[in-house]
Amino acid sequence: MAKKEDTPDQEPETTAAEGTKQPQQPQRVQLQIDDSKAIACYANFCRVTGTPEELIIDFGLNPQPIGVPTQPIPVTQRIITNFYTAKRMLHALTMTVQRHEATFGVLEIDVQKRVRPGLYSGPAAPQQQ
Repeated sequence: MAKKEDTPDQEPETTAAEGTKQPQQPQRVQLQIDDSKAIACYANFCRVTGTPEELIIDFGLNPQPIGVPTQPIPVTQRIITNFYTAKRMLHALTMTVQRHEATFGVLEIDVQKRVRPGLYSGPAAPQQQ
């Protein structure tokens, strides 16, 4: 994972010559991240629930992503966080998706609008001669 930089709020510094407060340049702080024990998994399903204090995000793999699933979707990962962290995560995800769309184009999340008619019509029918 990449190192995250954070800019803490700092008090203005006083100059001896003027005796006035001047804003100090913010210093960049690099956080060290150890992701050696992180487990990566793929998810194409997400369910968000919560309580007044916490947000619960479940991730899973839906083997039938188009249409209504006939089998239960197994949830394999659950993240429980507070709403402050959720808001920071929302901001980070929003900025990341905006950069992606600026580079590659708008992501259409409605599958029906992405499907091109006639591109796939199921298994090939046997040819008759």
